[in-house]
Amino acid sequence: MKLDFIVRMKIIIAILVIFVTGVFEYAAYDLTEVAMSNLYWGNTGSDVAKVQARLKDWGYYKGAVDGFFGVRTWLAVRKFQAYNGLNVTGIVDDDTKAALGFTTTAQDLAAYQASSSVTTNDDVYLLAMLINGEARGEPYIGKVAVGAVVMNRVRDPRFPKTIADVIFQPGAFSAVEDGQMWLPPTRESIMAARDAIAGWDPSGGALYYYNAMRVTNYWIFNRPIITQIGSHIFAR
Repeated sequence: MKLDFIVRMKIIIAILVIFVTGVFEYAAYDLTEVAMSNLYWGNTGSDVAKVQARLKDWGYYKGAVDGFFGVRTWLAVRKFQAYNGLNVTGIVDDDTKAALGFTTTAQDLAAYQASSSVTTNDDVYLLAMLINGEARGEPYIGKVAVGAVVMNRVRDPRFPKTIADVIFQPGAFSAVEDGQMWLPPTRESIMAARDAIAGWDPSGGALYYYNAMRVTNYWIFNRPIITQIGSHIFAR
């Protein structure tokens, strides 16, 4: 009986050790996820790979996601910084991390969300609904571009200051007027909304977009054209 008791105690202790070790390993992993250090030429590791993957998803980086911060990563970071109005240093600093959707602390995340008028997951879903209604059938980059137009308006003093107010501004979006917005958004639309909120702007800073074959308000033709993605023309 005494031997059985000792065996049972050893088993319990072993289980506790495994559990505690797992908890600390998880906590350390979670901390790594939150606390991304500044990254620059010569760095290696999973954080570099995350940045490469994000830049590749957004069309800035063409190389392999290998976790090595070399010339291709450096050039991609500089291109992203220039395109998004950041200091063009080639270093993934706090501002660049925030624009990419990575943050160093909860305070950084809160500050970035506040600056973008994004505070809850409701904004992601609301923007996804609009994207689904306005850009269903468009390529993924076109969906993100539609979301980016909303974000550009949020930041522009001539428009309302929240995602909801921009979307529901009278006459702003046909999908709100004709009810297409109220269809359940696809997973791709939700992903596009997240990318637009995180800072990807394939529209090049556009405040308007339109399908030339479906225009009813011809004043839009007076807006300077930036680019065309799919069937949508994006303009200032």
